[in-house]
Amino acid sequence: MGTLMPATPTQTLYVSVRRDELRKLKDERDQLRLQVAQLHTLLEQARIDGKSVSI
Repeated sequence: MGTLMPATPTQTLYVSVRRDELRKLKDERDQLRLQVAQLHTLLEQARIDGKSVSI
C-alpha cells in the first residue's frame, strides 16, 4: 500500500495577465481549436474512405 497523505485545503492562485498577453493566448487557443477541427475532419474522412490512419 502507498503512503496516505492528509488532505490539505484547496489553495487559490492569483495571476496577473496583461491584455495583450490575454489576446495572444485567446488567438492561440482559437488557432489550436481550428487545427483540432481540421484534423478531426481529416480523420473522419479517412475512416469513411476506409484508409488506415496513424498519428
